[in-house]
Amino acid sequence: MSVNRLAKLSGLLLLTASLGACGIGDRLANVGQAPTLSPIEDPTAVKGYKPVQMPMPAMEHASFAPNSLWRTGSRAFFKDQRARNIGDLVTVKVKFTDRAQLENTTKRSRKNGEDFGAARLMGFENKLDKFLPDGSSAGELLKLDSEGSSEGSGSVRRAEQLATNVAAVVTQKLPNGNLVIEGKQEIRVNFEVRELIVAGVIRPEDIESDNTVDSTKIAQARIAYGGRGQITDVQQPRYGQQVMDILLPF
Repeated sequence: MSVNRLAKLSGLLLLTASLGACGIGDRLANVGQAPTLSPIEDPTAVKGYKPVQMPMPAMEHASFAPNSLWRTGSRAFFKDQRARNIGDLVTVKVKFTDRAQLENTTKRSRKNGEDFGAARLMGFENKLDKFLPDGSSAGELLKLDSEGSSEGSGSVRRAEQLATNVAAVVTQKLPNGNLVIEGKQEIRVNFEVRELIVAGVIRPEDIESDNTVDSTKIAQARIAYGGRGQITDVQQPRYGQQVMDILLPF
């Protein structure tokens, strides 16, 4: 095999590898097709899943009082259909409203000056001039000036609102009875897929009678809303531009 053919083959292999690494090959193969939805899967089997570990109170052993149907530690007298075990479903009412407005203005200036000379030195100023460089005199030995100023201003105005419902699965039941939930919802409209992910820890007491829980009552809440598809691709800078933005210091 000649050197030129070997070089061309190596370049083709590198190009193929780079396309596969960036996911460009898959995108080219799906040109003109709608984005595929993710398969339904067990959240605990997803790569990177880690059980939640939080501080737990001391275990409380169940005890029954004489002539009483109530059990110590019981959360309800009659059984209901609200989520309480691993695998149960609970509907999360996501309601997120965020408004922020910040304005900052700073201004600073400084001016310094230093003069040093020996215009009168008991008659020795004339003799001192002989040892100084040309154009210098004992009356003006040193003169320093400095001046600096800075001014800056910034403002932030943000308004975000999200209101929707998503069903979540109880993935873990903590020793104190709290439930770890995780839910994911995907909606495809034409060539764009919108994704909503909700995860966190809830108390069974916060689950309402219709088996719903408000997102404001989720501890360690993780709520993500975004999308993928043609519109999202257009709104994102190209890979080369993103790399240059990271590498360029100016």
